[in-house]
Amino acid sequence: MVLNYIWVVFFAIAFVIAVVKLVFLGDTEVFPAIMNSTFESSKTAFEISLGLTGVLSLWLGVMKIGEKGGVVNAMARVLSPVFNKLFPELPKGHPVYGNIFMNIAANMLGLDNAATPLGLKAMEGLQELNPKKDTASNAMIMFLVLNTSGLTLIPVSIMEYRAQMGAAQPTDIFIPILIATFVSTLAGIVITSLFQRINLFQPILLATLGGMSVAVAAIIWGFSQLDSTMMNLVGTTTANVLLFVIIISFICAGVRKHINVYDAFVEGAKEGFSTAVRIIPYLVAVLVAIGVFRASGAMDWLINAIKWCVGLTGCNADWVGALPTALMKPLSGSGARGMMVDAMHTYGADSFVGRLSCIFQGSTDTTFYILAVYFGSVGIAKTRHAVACGLLADLAGIIAAIAICYLFFG
Repeated sequence: MVLNYIWVVFFAIAFVIAVVKLVFLGDTEVFPAIMNSTFESSKTAFEISLGLTGVLSLWLGVMKIGEKGGVVNAMARVLSPVFNKLFPELPKGHPVYGNIFMNIAANMLGLDNAATPLGLKAMEGLQELNPKKDTASNAMIMFLVLNTSGLTLIPVSIMEYRAQMGAAQPTDIFIPILIATFVSTLAGIVITSLFQRINLFQPILLATLGGMSVAVAAIIWGFSQLDSTMMNLVGTTTANVLLFVIIISFICAGVRKHINVYDAFVEGAKEGFSTAVRIIPYLVAVLVAIGVFRASGAMDWLINAIKWCVGLTGCNADWVGALPTALMKPLSGSGARGMMVDAMHTYGADSFVGRLSCIFQGSTDTTFYILAVYFGSVGIAKTRHAVACGLLADLAGIIAAIAICYLFFG
């Protein structure tokens, strides 16, 4: 229901601003730009779904091998004590825990191509346990927020963009991004737990969150000892080695269980194809609304209004130049990436704005895209508090990114 209101508001605001620009400012290009954006966004949505078809087929095929080989069930049993506290409505030791963990692990390693199909597989498992098939369950919302908060340990792509834009030290944003994305994820867990009345002071949850904090601190320390070339090499190599080890371990488990590994893969791959087709309408709906909002100039007006308000307070407004990346990220990953590159091109890769735009890009995820794809894949219409929790986690990440950037580079 919330997505319905947001979708309508995007179109309404775009129309009002376009009329103002046409009538009062004489801008005759605004409506052609809006209509062109609808066609371009529809095309982009289809291309994304088409691109996902092969990836979904691959990873759902691999997951089917792991499922029949018993790996997913084994992971579920190991993770059950912790996940039972965050997902109290799920049965203990259910195989969906394994899918959830695989998705979170892929996200943390920055493996987006693997994370999406693994997340869709987990969402299918959660939907099977959902008593109201058109309404998001608490477990679905918690899982979705863990995705939208965007915890990433190795932001390899952002460091590569900085290197291409001529940054003297492309990896200098690694630690700030890691801290900001951890704050965003922690905030997402706390906010969603408050909505769902989950007690976070249970010993096992406190131990898990404390352990995560220690692990993040250790990673920060370890990578801070490396130069930029070695950091990129270690990050990329580690992620891809772990990914291939997962594939090999699933195949070995299938062979050990004496299952037909090839047939299991094909069975899962067929599910991937049908899932890719099923999400097309949801992607078209969300991306067209975002495209119209951007093409009307609403985003520019919003940023200028924020800059004006900050100027009235007399506070330092350096961070406002990077704000387009932060505001675009929940709406469009490619759009935010373009804003980040533009900020580095305009202000310089080693400028305060250039660095902050990179931290913004790494500290949150594409909330509305994830909502559309994940909920759309299982036919969820009523999202309940999912949007609120996701956006509040994004806000926490944005605030943390600004504070950390001033701390490191201000």
